[in-house]
Parts: sequence; structure tokens; C-alpha cells
Amino acid sequence: MTLTLILIRHAKSDWDAGLDDFERPLNRRGRQAAPTVAEWLIGHGYLSDAVLVSGARRTVETWERMAGLMPETATMESVPALYHANADTILTLLQSQTEPTVMAIGHNPGIGNFAQRITETYPDHAKFARYPTAATTIIRFDADAWREIKWGTGEVLDFVVPRDLA
Repeated sequence: MTLTLILIRHAKSDWDAGLDDFERPLNRRGRQAAPTVAEWLIGHGYLSDAVLVSGARRTVETWERMAGLMPETATMESVPALYHANADTILTLLQSQTEPTVMAIGHNPGIGNFAQRITETYPDHAKFARYPTAATTIIRFDADAWREIKWGTGEVLDFVVPRDLA
């Protein structure tokens, strides 16, 4: 069996909103990027069964702007431990999942570090190491259950940033 992870850093947020970090919304660029990434995912057949978001407004809003375009196949779960989670925490959260395709929407630096540590080889893309906002990696694992995944075992199927789609 194979498992698939759709790993997304939240879309660009608004630093000028004067709000607490957890409450920052997406800015104009982020509101445009999220559906663009969703269209790319749909076009490539990357659809999730479960969606994990940190609960921060910008991750929830990223998913909401994507979900409106996607078939209603995925359930979204707010996972407070994803808020500024480090790579080890993200791995632990994934290992508890049961659906074959999971989307996780989180924050840097943890999400980018996780992407680098979980994959066997990096994609040939200059932005992968920086993992900018709305960066999306599709990672496949040859495993029967998420609890079996380990560092360095994921195969990158695809990687994209919004600027690639403009």
C-alpha cells in the first residue's frame, strides 16, 4: 500500500493587521495563492482524505480558500499541536493518521524542516530549502500505515510554489 502526504505551508499572511500571531489573516497575495494551489492539486489528481490545520487563522483560511474548489472528500481537523510545530511533532501527528492521503497545512520553520527530513531526495527546485508561503510538496510513502513512516523514507512526487503557477 502507499500513503500520500500533501504538505503545505500556509499562504501569505498579513503582517500589517495588528493582530496576535495566531489571529493573522491571509493578505491579498495569500487569498489569491490558496485557490491557485488548489486548482493545481485538482489538475494533478492530488486530493486528500483528511486535512490537518494548525488552527491559526492563516492555516484555516488557506484551507477554506482551497476547499471551495475541491470535491467534498476531505474532512478538516484543527490540530493545535501543528501551530509552529517542529519536524518531530509533525511526524508524530502524521503517525497517528489513518486515511491514505493526508494534507497538512502548517508553519515554517517546522514544515520546511519536516519536508527536508522526511524525503529521500530533494526536488530539483531552488525554493524547496526555503519553503516559502503556499509551497506544496506531494510525498509518497511505501507503507501500510502512517505509524511506519520514518525520516528519509518519502519520495517526492511533486513540488510547487505559487510563482510557478502564475
